[in-house]
Amino acid sequence: MTAQAQRPVGQGAFIPEDTAPLQGLAPVNVELVRAVAARCPDQRIATIDQDATIHERHTREALAHYEGGRGYQPMTAVWAELNRVVADQFRDGNVPARVAPLPVAQAAFAALPPTVQEYSYRGDSACHEHELLTWLRNPTRPNGPGGPIGVAISARMSPARAAAIQALPETAWHVSAAPGERPDDLRDWADGPFVPSDAREQRNTAPLRDVAVRVRPRQGELFADGSAVKHFAVRSTQGDWGGARLLPWHREKAGTIEHVHDVVKNALAGGVLPCGRFGANAAWLRLALLAHNVLTALKRLALPPEWLTARPKRLRFLLFTGPGRLVTHARQRWLRLATTRDRLVQWLAASQWLPAPT
Repeated sequence: MTAQAQRPVGQGAFIPEDTAPLQGLAPVNVELVRAVAARCPDQRIATIDQDATIHERHTREALAHYEGGRGYQPMTAVWAELNRVVADQFRDGNVPARVAPLPVAQAAFAALPPTVQEYSYRGDSACHEHELLTWLRNPTRPNGPGGPIGVAISARMSPARAAAIQALPETAWHVSAAPGERPDDLRDWADGPFVPSDAREQRNTAPLRDVAVRVRPRQGELFADGSAVKHFAVRSTQGDWGGARLLPWHREKAGTIEHVHDVVKNALAGGVLPCGRFGANAAWLRLALLAHNVLTALKRLALPPEWLTARPKRLRFLLFTGPGRLVTHARQRWLRLATTRDRLVQWLAASQWLPAPT
């Protein structure tokens, strides 16, 4: 009800301020992120991946989203190298992801520890927004780290940009042979000539380049929409990177932020919002994100390297739910565990690496 009361009369898309209890959860996550970073002092690079995702919720309070259903569309930012959620913002379903992404990015960079020395940012076309791009490109940006930030953001395909890409000569295109690409598609890249005019362009900002992408079916077939060629573009400040390096690096966010969305929604109950109250649902999701960060810290700090990619379900069956029986014998109490000796050794080693509660 508090969130609904903040909505101006007649305004559709609206992002309410966090309530006091919800604000209390944010510093908890920041302290957790920095505590883990203190145990990983050699990690001096931070790449922020930012994205929004839909949480379906069929209640009267849930608003319609762009896919036709009803629910919420929170935005999350992840520190890719450590797989840590560093910022989040709960939103109604009718709030497009392109609306005000800057505060989330600022909160994400503010949560990083001072040991970080190199910063980067990746996002999809929802992050192709003027205020965010201006802030990222400004080396003296307010409410953020000083110096350069490497940027790679999917560009919105405006008619002018599409026409400029289609007008590129065949000699401008380079074959992309990045690992992990679909073998059924032919992918090419080229430096796009289109530079949007912007009267508010500021001096001393990092120049943006357009890298065009052309995708064609290898066998000459058509895509589902009947087209034979699809064009995309990425805007970046990495001027010395070729497309063969820039584009795979930009696509790596699918393995970070989208993976976090999947785990939080489907393995940590973040996608099952409890009620119709905006604040309660926002707190529920923030607690799920905290749970993700706690599990990530456990895997990175205390478990063997092969457990680093373990999902919560695997951790639950192999680590958290080991059956045991308390047995009293000869005036002593014993705990008999139904597990292997190697697994027990791992548990003991993990308990020694984790800090004792104070």
